[in-house]
Amino acid sequence: MPNFRNLGILLRILLIVNVCAIAAAIVKAPALKLAWSQLLDISALVQPLLFIALLALVALNDFLRRLPYALGVAAVLGLVVGLDALLAAVLGGTSAAAATSFERTAVLTLLTSGMLLVYFDLRGRALSPALAEARLQALQARIRPHFLYNSINAVLSLIRQEPRRAEVALEDLADLFRVVMSDNRELAPISREVELCRQYLDLEQLRLGERLRVAWRIDKMPHDALVPPLLLQPLLENAVYHGLEPRVEPGEISIDIYASRNQVHAVLRNPYSMEGTHHSGNKMALNNIRERLQLHFDAEATLETRIRDNMYQVHIVIPYVKASEA
Repeated sequence: MPNFRNLGILLRILLIVNVCAIAAAIVKAPALKLAWSQLLDISALVQPLLFIALLALVALNDFLRRLPYALGVAAVLGLVVGLDALLAAVLGGTSAAAATSFERTAVLTLLTSGMLLVYFDLRGRALSPALAEARLQALQARIRPHFLYNSINAVLSLIRQEPRRAEVALEDLADLFRVVMSDNRELAPISREVELCRQYLDLEQLRLGERLRVAWRIDKMPHDALVPPLLLQPLLENAVYHGLEPRVEPGEISIDIYASRNQVHAVLRNPYSMEGTHHSGNKMALNNIRERLQLHFDAEATLETRIRDNMYQVHIVIPYVKASEA
């Protein structure tokens, strides 16, 4: 079942129902210039039912999402028809004409509600990781082979001089690939994502040394917030590959994570140069992250990029979802 407390879901329902109302008014009007009066008549019935139904769906959202899908569909259809009957009784009484009008509106309500549920089901399937598995695998492959080879070579160079550091690096590498190759379809704590990013950057530090400088600003980070796994690591990999590797001089990558107004913000910055083509990689990681944000949070999440003062910035905003609310 769709999340009826999601702003994007609610906006889509409002838009689709009102478009249907406009289409019905145009079809029903004897002339196009009379469609406006028809729309007012239709809206007098549709809008109260629409807003009452949305309030009821928001209130019952948790209950409906716990039901099996077929039972949830039946519950939603039964709810909207029941509200339609209640509204018809309040507005039209119990006359034969009112009963005929209710039958007509009930059929239209069922058709519209069924169409919306089918639309959300198809949309969910189109965006789901199950059908986008190829894209997910492509994202997991973003840890490029040369990173693996470079990390192993860096560890080999440490084995004799600094065996303890080499051991820690191998443990970080194993943890990193364990997460990358796992089934990353459920939300995970942002603190785990930050830990993964630290391990990745520690491995990159072995070969880049003082050229890689990292600034963590996470004192205001909500540690219990849930995010899609591999949300930040591919962006940091892009920052290293496109922002740091082409440079001879040192460069800084900054990661700023904080909560504001029931939202979680993640801002990543890295050096950027217009010269050369090393930064002109494809946008696979960004597009994949956008799709997964849309899947989990719909219109409530955003990912924006910009270039300013020779710095490349990625700004992610997601709802502040805790484990108890997921």
